[in-house]
Amino acid sequence: MIAAALAVSTLAVSALTGCDLAPLYQPPVFAIPDSYQGTSPWEIAHPGDGVPPGPWWTSYGNPTLNDLESKVPDNPDLMVAEETFVQARELAAEAEAGLYPQIGINGQASQNRQSPTRLFRSPKSVAPLVEPSVQVDAAASWEIDIWESIRNEARSRERLAQAEAANLAAVKLSLQAELANAYMTLRGLDQQALLYRQTAETYRTAVNITRLRLNDRIGNELDVARAEAQYGGAVALLYESAAQRAVALHAIAVLIGVSANGFTLPPQQDMPLILPHIPTGLPSTLLQRRPDIAAAERYMASANAEIGVARAAFYPNISLGGIAGPQDSGFNLFSLPNAMWSIGAAIGMPLFEGGLRRAELGFADSAYRRTRDQYRSVVLSAFQQVEDQLALNDFLAKEAAEDKVVFSASSRAVNLALQLYRTGVGNYLDVVVAQVTLFQASTTQLNTDIRVQQASINLVRALGGGWDAKELPTEKAVLPFDPLGLD
Repeated sequence: MIAAALAVSTLAVSALTGCDLAPLYQPPVFAIPDSYQGTSPWEIAHPGDGVPPGPWWTSYGNPTLNDLESKVPDNPDLMVAEETFVQARELAAEAEAGLYPQIGINGQASQNRQSPTRLFRSPKSVAPLVEPSVQVDAAASWEIDIWESIRNEARSRERLAQAEAANLAAVKLSLQAELANAYMTLRGLDQQALLYRQTAETYRTAVNITRLRLNDRIGNELDVARAEAQYGGAVALLYESAAQRAVALHAIAVLIGVSANGFTLPPQQDMPLILPHIPTGLPSTLLQRRPDIAAAERYMASANAEIGVARAAFYPNISLGGIAGPQDSGFNLFSLPNAMWSIGAAIGMPLFEGGLRRAELGFADSAYRRTRDQYRSVVLSAFQQVEDQLALNDFLAKEAAEDKVVFSASSRAVNLALQLYRTGVGNYLDVVVAQVTLFQASTTQLNTDIRVQQASINLVRALGGGWDAKELPTEKAVLPFDPLGLD
């Protein structure tokens, strides 16, 4: 009768198992335009593919940059993100373990002595006062996941591990882009220092000219003072540029995980660099190419599963347990009369807890809505970043073209002003104004070129750097091992 009752109970539990109380999960759907609003040269954004996968920085054709990017895995922040992912995987495996029976074996041996005057012991008793006890038993327990509380907790943890995998990709992309930007800044400062040296040399020549004219009594002290002031200002800018280069160099050192002390990159007057064409792809594909969007979506999916856990807490919880093994006062453990066993089932459900379960469910609902709003915010920010970088790439390209025109005109103005001054027709103030204009034009052109390079890198970053959601591990693939030990 007992066996029959247990069999019927098991069948009933099996029939109930699988009642998922979590809401049906569907990511929010946004109205996405057919193409980006960005202007030329990326005005028509209809290519089917985006940034090519793999090391995107190689398309810029700079060997030094390629070498530096290969050292990003040594960055400590990236290592922290990797370990965070590892921990998330282990927590997912821990939650998954609750779906399986828990089986263990125990052994116990003791030497026991009773007091001859203990309660209920007769003074005439001949029972021994000292007696050993040896017991070996195997115990098993299993919580029946009728309402899929355990399964939803496992799903939640697995989705959190997926989110950490996406966060790891986002951190890696961020470090790669920061390193490329820092390297462009460094090389821009090298070219800036060259410009300052050339300008200082030009100003020193002007100082010599004004002094010669003063000695020949065809010049004046004011011209000399102006020339010396220009020269001193250019030399001061050289020191400022050197200071900025040191800061950029130290930033590169940290990004590749080495000490700033002793790290060097020799200056380069010419930096080999190719600005590649960057296909934007369709706006709809951006949702699959940004790791931060993937992470936000996985956080939302995890919060959805937690609602199922909170709902299941309102219903009965059933668990099975058993223990069996031999017990003897000696070591005759394999004798059948010394066998002992116990099997049973337990059921429990909350009746009154002062609103505890209701508060937990309200928290889970709010947590889901919060992740949904965060997902929407991340998506909107992603499209804004792409549009920003498209606009910057377009307008900076036009600005760079105009800067070249201004530089050419300023160069002609300096040559004419110096020629007139040497022949005594013009005054030195015209030379100073022309030289200042040329210096500003040269500096503006150089800064614009650096910004064009960095805008190109930031566009790659905004488009996901070639990452794809297919690289995200599945919920089961995030588990570090097979719970059944079959791997």
